[in-house]
Amino acid sequence: MRKETLERVRRFTDEREWDQFHSPENLAKSIVIEAAELLECFQWNGGEYDMQHVKEELADVLVYSYNLLDKLGLDVDEIVNMKMSLNEEKYPVAKAKGNATKYNQL
Repeated sequence: MRKETLERVRRFTDEREWDQFHSPENLAKSIVIEAAELLECFQWNGGEYDMQHVKEELADVLVYSYNLLDKLGLDVDEIVNMKMSLNEEKYPVAKAKGNATKYNQL
């Protein structure tokens, strides 16, 4: 996310004094709840979905995720790159290319 967007998310929370409700536990719960709402966009529809609704629910997941990053003092690039390094080790191209098998069964 661009710096301006991140600052807007932080300002939104600050202006409403909602940080008091943003414990890591509450934010993690909110991410899961919003992710379920995102999944609901694809339920029962045979591949058809409302793109606007998908964007809104995905944005909610991202906003809560940013709030959790902010609360824990984490850097998104740092943790994503750390996880990608772990994934690259667990799923080497030679074994995983075109294969959906879990890493411990490759």
